[in-house]
Formats: sequence, C-alpha cells, structure tokens
Amino acid sequence: MNKKLTIALVAHDHRKVDMVDWVIYNSDFLAEHHLVCTGTTGGLVRAALQEEGVNPDITCMNSGPMGGDAEIAAMVVRKEIDLAVFLIDDLNPQPHEADIMMLLRQCRVHNVPIACNRYSADLMITSNLWYNEEYTPMKPLYSKFDREE
Repeated sequence: MNKKLTIALVAHDHRKVDMVDWVIYNSDFLAEHHLVCTGTTGGLVRAALQEEGVNPDITCMNSGPMGGDAEIAAMVVRKEIDLAVFLIDDLNPQPHEADIMMLLRQCRVHNVPIACNRYSADLMITSNLWYNEEYTPMKPLYSKFDREE
C-alpha cells in the first residue's frame, strides 16, 4: 500500500476485549498506519500492539463519554480519517449516545467507511481498493430525488 491511512478505533466497554483481539489479529496491517483512538481503547490498543512487538503510531483522544467520539467526528469532518472501526455495544445503554450517533452520521455524510463489527472491519481492511491508485471514492450526491420523473 502506498498510502498511510489514518484509522479511527473506538470500542465500548463491553466490546474492548473484542477490539484488542481484532487489533492483535490485524497487527501487521495496523502497524503500517496511523491510529486514532478514544482514550481507554487507545491505551489497550497500544499495549496490545507493543506486546506484539509493534511500536504503534497512535493518537489517543479523550474517552468516549468525555468527548472522544466527538473529537473523532470532528476529524472526520476535516477529512483526517480514512476508515473508522467502531465496535458498538448494542446491548447496553450509553450515556453519550448523542456523540455516538454524531460520529456515525459524520462518517456517513462525509463518505468515510465505518465498520461496526469485526467481519465488516476485516472486509474493509482487506479491500483491494486501498491499493488501487486509480480509485477515487465518489462523493455522495445529496440532491433531491424527484419521484415524478
């Protein structure tokens, strides 16, 4: 891959073990890229990668409830994130639900791929499109659909 990606990694408390396992499994790929994580997740990711012998290029934001999701959403808006992996705990309420929805929405609006489970994350990081220099993602077309035509 010619391009160093900036990949956001976020995991709710009940999904952090899953994120660490995913990071270890994909440590060779992740070692080549810049990682941006919410606070607690970032500390766990750093420790896991260092245990694998990787010195990660990682930036830790605040924890999610303290604004980390919002900080990453702002990076998405500024086009500083290429891919997001957000392992969401759908089985327990989150006190910062509005920030979570904002991050998901900004990824959709700004056409940033976002994986919310391991399978989609694996599919995204193994896509040949990351290696295709001729591929440019199409910008979303936000125009009104006329049902009468």
